[in-house]
Amino acid sequence: MTSATKTTLFRNCDWIVAWEEAARSHVYLRNADFAIRGNNIVHVGQDYAGPVDAEIDARKMMIIPGFVDVHSHPGHEPGWKGMLEELGSPRLGQSSLYEFMPVFQIGPEYTRPALRVATSELLKSGVTTICDLGRPRASWADEYAETGIRAVLWGMFRSGPWKTTNGHSVDYDLDPATGDRLLREAIEIADAASKHSSGRITGFIGPAQIDTCTEGQIRDALDAARERGQPIQIHAAQSVVEFQEIMRRYGCTPIEWLDRIGALGPDTIIGHCIFLNDHPWLHWPHANDFERLRDSGAQVAHCPVVFARRGIALNTLTRYVKAGIRCGIGTDSFPHNMLDELRMACYAGRIVGGSFTAATTHDAFMAATAVGADMIRRPDLGRLAPGCKADFSVVDMANPYMQPDYEPVRSLVYSANDRAIKDVYVDGRQVVRDGEVLDFDIDEDLEMLRRGQAEAIAAAPQRDWAGRGLEELSPRVFPVRG
Repeated sequence: MTSATKTTLFRNCDWIVAWEEAARSHVYLRNADFAIRGNNIVHVGQDYAGPVDAEIDARKMMIIPGFVDVHSHPGHEPGWKGMLEELGSPRLGQSSLYEFMPVFQIGPEYTRPALRVATSELLKSGVTTICDLGRPRASWADEYAETGIRAVLWGMFRSGPWKTTNGHSVDYDLDPATGDRLLREAIEIADAASKHSSGRITGFIGPAQIDTCTEGQIRDALDAARERGQPIQIHAAQSVVEFQEIMRRYGCTPIEWLDRIGALGPDTIIGHCIFLNDHPWLHWPHANDFERLRDSGAQVAHCPVVFARRGIALNTLTRYVKAGIRCGIGTDSFPHNMLDELRMACYAGRIVGGSFTAATTHDAFMAATAVGADMIRRPDLGRLAPGCKADFSVVDMANPYMQPDYEPVRSLVYSANDRAIKDVYVDGRQVVRDGEVLDFDIDEDLEMLRRGQAEAIAAAPQRDWAGRGLEELSPRVFPVRG
């Protein structure tokens, strides 16, 4: 018997969040059986009677589909812990993109340690597929293969960076020739990643930001993605600064400009897509972004935590979903915890919408599972049904935070969080056991990140436009004495 033919049965599961194709939704099953053979699900329901090589008593377990993280930058985000949680630019729309993130960026030699730390957090919170929007590099696929997670490597490219020299305006150092070259490199590395021997890695293409790429680069990336049956993903409508910059350049909103150049449609995922013309912060009645987005079929990667830290929120998750706009959930910040994102998506949406119905647990959980999987063209992920990949998590229903258990998904999202995620499987392989990652250890990676953060802190005055050090830029919660 090989691992490809071994059948594992979870007998008499307390709960299963199963997929019902007719309803295009998850449903609860009680006291049911869940069986996998190799890397596929073969049974979800009552009274499994087939062959079994290993049987697990699942009477105190809930089986849930693996989460799909549609938008993240794990190659550097863990290096920002402690520095960016309460930091935004008061004269640049409260964003931290332009003034602070470049100052605190860790060096490229710390990309692998950061990625491993982030992946450990993701796996422990039930994420089985990560979409990494990062710098294309030859070692990228191998870095993920050794962690056991499933990965979509969304190679980002752009014509150049942004900067501020005064804290209230943004300049762009753009060289279209450089962007064209990086696009070609991104395509080559994406194609190589899709051939990785692990079978769990796919390479996609991503124009980094709407304000750092040319029309031609976005259109060329879209053409290349369509040839491969893939979508692109691009950051757009993510800040007030960007909204105003696109208006200054082209006389239209970011959504209108994507539509004008033929890039607003079902083959485009928009990272964040917060600042539509009707967002409460903009007071810009002279467009119809929401209707345009709805009618186009374009999709949205919603990342609530990182924006909530700046007092910014989407308006609102359930409004988008009810309009038929497909939304997935991404982490896009430290800690890389999908359950944090689901809870924040609901809370922030309700505050912005002024209603407890403005962002529902149903819509958030769907976004993090089946909808996110569909966005990356993988209908065999994000759901528990025969024929789907065996990517799933085991929730410990005996955990006190999961009890009482009238509504277990709500208990997981609002009370237990990752404390109740016991085991995680990717492609039929167990990658987390009793809350601990099995395939790799991050002790050395954490030490590397400490070094990388220390170097970024030391270099901050040289990088910052005003020559400020970390203590001035991001003061500690309490002063250090002695």
